Amino acid sequence: MSATRRNVLAAGLGLLATARLHAAAGSTKARVVVVGGGFGGATCARYLKRFAPALAVTLVEPAETFVTCPMSNAVLGGLMELEQITYGYAALVRDGIEHVRRAATGIDPETRRVTLEGGEKLAYDRLVLSPGVDLVFAAVDGTTTRTTELMPHAWKAGEQTRLLRAQLQSMRAGGVFVIGIPDNPYRCPPGPYERACLVAEYFRRHNPAAKILLLDAKDTFTKQPLFEEAWRTLYPRMIERIPRAEGGTVIAVDDTKRTFVTEFDEFQADVANFIPPQRAAGIARTAGLDAGRGWCEVDPATFESREAPGIHVLGDAVNANPMPKSGFAANNQAKVCAAAVVALLAGEAPPEPFLVNTCYSLAAADWGISVTGVYRVSDDKLVAVEGSTGETAANAPRATRELEARHTYEWYRAIVHDTFG
Repeated sequence: MSATRRNVLAAGLGLLATARLHAAAGSTKARVVVVGGGFGGATCARYLKRFAPALAVTLVEPAETFVTCPMSNAVLGGLMELEQITYGYAALVRDGIEHVRRAATGIDPETRRVTLEGGEKLAYDRLVLSPGVDLVFAAVDGTTTRTTELMPHAWKAGEQTRLLRAQLQSMRAGGVFVIGIPDNPYRCPPGPYERACLVAEYFRRHNPAAKILLLDAKDTFTKQPLFEEAWRTLYPRMIERIPRAEGGTVIAVDDTKRTFVTEFDEFQADVANFIPPQRAAGIARTAGLDAGRGWCEVDPATFESREAPGIHVLGDAVNANPMPKSGFAANNQAKVCAAAVVALLAGEAPPEPFLVNTCYSLAAADWGISVTGVYRVSDDKLVAVEGSTGETAANAPRATRELEARHTYEWYRAIVHDTFG
């Protein structure tokens, strides 16, 4: 790691110490409600309580457990089990965070109330939304109420992951697995390409004559040279990708036949993985926080909504370009947001943040690749810090790929511990 990058990361970590000073100065007993229990919401709730122990923090999340999208492709590839990527909220409750197991159905920014399923209202001094994404099936012709069963997306981990894994395991010998990939932006940009790799590893062991076809609404994608190197080296002639320029954009599906329709052709799948376009989850859009654009605009220094003072939005639901939509990004944004909320409640200026994203992907159980970026606020926008971005070198020795794979597993263990305790 370069000296510049070390300094930037140190500055970002210094944010946490600054937040503790704000907490000590404020010792507020205000109430913050956090909606959404994923990497953004759970992390924000934990760090709000850590920065300001007197703060009343309520996590609104109807589920008892959370299944992580990171490592869900490893479940599809038979490298992990679903139970190994499932986490509860007991540690947050032990930290003094109230867990309300009901869905949030509405927000009134003027009265500062969150409406829960059943009609109860929660008052807040500050509200944090980390609601994730909605999958926009209607954007593609031919989808029905059975599309998620017949062409599972598995883009929200859990039962969809289990369903797609079962279909892959029962696919006929020499069959074709087709992945329909949307245009940017969407949750976890490298996810479809990692999925192709790990399913290919499963096929290599259990169905070696099988093929994988990627129908892609983009011409280029993140970590492309690294993934393509892995495809050539590990899975020759098994994975094919059709980009947008060659007619790869899916414009319709026939779920009963597991067929993808593009501008120029139709593709029949034995197992179909249809990943639809995405937008911010409904709770954010019905409150008008996306201003009709699909994604929420925020102040990058505090993640406070541009549309509604007192409401902060983070994670996959926001437009934080050039920062991608990833679990690591949501976790990092959550800490920045928590520090800002504590400072604002104490009547102080929020600390100036640096934000970091590191994205690991597995191309096989022992073949890892990664990309890293560091970001700062400039002219009220996020910009990449010069010299801070980088990715695993192409054509690196096999030992480097094995080391990156070990780092992937270590990173995962660290982030779930940081998020869920």
